[in-house]
Order: sequence, then C-alpha cells, then structure tokens
Amino acid sequence: MPELIRSDGRGVSFAVRIQPRTSRNEVVGVLGDEIKIRITAPPVDGAANEALCAFLGHLLGVPVRAVEIVSGRSGRRKVVRVTGLNAESVRARLRLT
Repeated sequence: MPELIRSDGRGVSFAVRIQPRTSRNEVVGVLGDEIKIRITAPPVDGAANEALCAFLGHLLGVPVRAVEIVSGRSGRRKVVRVTGLNAESVRARLRLT
C-alpha cells in the first residue's frame, strides 16, 4: 500500500478524491494514492469543501478548525492537513489499516 498519510511537520496530510452530491457522507476506500470520500453537499460556493472538513473532523474526533484543505479547493482532488493527530491515528480512524 502506498504511503497515503504523511507527517508534514504541521500535522498529517493526505490526498483525497471527493465525489459530491451523493446520498450520504462516507469514506469509500483507497483509489491509487488517494482516499475516496463521498460527500452529500454540492460543489457550489465551497459547500462540498465545508462538508468535507466537517465530515473529517467528526470522523477523526477533532474540531473542524483542525482540518484544512491545503490544495485543490476548486477540484475533486484535494490535499487535506489535520492537526492534533499522528498518521497512525488518522489511518485507524479512517479504517485504512
């Protein structure tokens, strides 16, 4: 398995590919070197980005402010940084182990 979740000195970061406007929020699994996530919000006015951060915050047990989209705000492929957790914790909480 490729190194999906990396420590970057300010937290951990990982690549995601989101699918907006789905019936429910869920982590689908690994797609290449990205984590595929379905989000119910539409990709309009940042709604999908906000929903992604809220979903990951809830799933990882961290405040929404601890989840940041580092790159890819306007596309489906994004890099997300989470502060306050290590790579092993994120991997376990996303059930990628």
